[in-house]
Amino acid sequence: MIYRGIATFGLDEGKCPRWLFERMTNLGREIIEVMISEYSPDEFIKRIADPVWFQSLGTVLAFDWNASGLTTVLTAALKEAIRGREKELGIFICGGKGKTSRKTPDEIEQWGSILSLPDGYVNSLVYNSKMTAKVDSALIQDGFQIYHHALFFSKNGSWAVIQQGMNIKNQSARRYHWYSKKVTDLVKEPHTGIVSQLLNQPALNLTALESERTRQVSTELVQGNYYDLMKDIKILAKYFSDYSQMAKVKSNGQQTIFLNLENREFVWHPVVRKDFFKNKYLQKILYLVCEHQPETYEKLLSLKGVGPKTIRALSLVSEIIYGAKPSYRDPARYSFAHGGKDSTPYPVDRQTYDQTIKFFADVVSKSKLQINEKNKIFNKLKTSK
Repeated sequence: MIYRGIATFGLDEGKCPRWLFERMTNLGREIIEVMISEYSPDEFIKRIADPVWFQSLGTVLAFDWNASGLTTVLTAALKEAIRGREKELGIFICGGKGKTSRKTPDEIEQWGSILSLPDGYVNSLVYNSKMTAKVDSALIQDGFQIYHHALFFSKNGSWAVIQQGMNIKNQSARRYHWYSKKVTDLVKEPHTGIVSQLLNQPALNLTALESERTRQVSTELVQGNYYDLMKDIKILAKYFSDYSQMAKVKSNGQQTIFLNLENREFVWHPVVRKDFFKNKYLQKILYLVCEHQPETYEKLLSLKGVGPKTIRALSLVSEIIYGAKPSYRDPARYSFAHGGKDSTPYPVDRQTYDQTIKFFADVVSKSKLQINEKNKIFNKLKTSK
């Protein structure tokens, strides 16, 4: 099974009808109760972190499979479904869409107080919530702005993060999945099993294995002297001031790198503006980061004020001045949940597909739903084969 990943969908407009939201809430409550009774709270967290399972759950609860609203509405419906019964069920959902996403740390701390959870566990959940948001906005610069963030967790230590970003330009949304038991390094290959309909090239991907040298050099740059770093930045600022010229930059006194900026042989998303390095706030953050002397790249990213621009600036210096080229490969994979019936983009994975359908059929059959409701879901599962 796949427990982390990214999915891309069309961007929805408007609101979910009240009747549909209430139906999703009621059905979601039944499925959660059966799952936790038959399996465990940790199993639910594990399943919700699977992008395929999450997508299938949204479809079972009657939402469009390829709509961005599935993420936001499904998360809200599940949160409402367990409201008042969180302690009984053993699962907790924090955050959501827009302004609610920024309340995630506060909600985690509130539950920590109510449940008398150890401070270490609560602090860890808050840290992971903030870092997953930073990674998907600063280390993966794929043109999608995060607007939905939710953290699911159990008292036993399992957690999952579901995030979604939007790309206004191409009217699409992309979902990012995290699962605690699969995360071994927050800044290196944290996403696997990525499902997407749209690839965004080029995309600056500093979580990739190929970006290891960039991460290392970026860390070394801020461990050094701020004024030495600014000397490197001034060199780049000079040549990025005019995109029509052929820029020649000396690399560490050893070799010369030519950049055809007109043809954009060197580019990432978004494209570097000619006044990028003249940003006073960026210079201030770099000064503060150098003052902190972060020991690792993760600690660098975790510092207050460090965001996409700071990371992009350090990545640029690392590549152009020191030859540490990062990955520009979009971390999303072009695929659907189970493949396409016409073998596009690849043949249907019948085994995974059938297992997913069977799981939901078993859960629904054990639920307390009325017969007519069960039959509707069974028919939907049958027609999806």
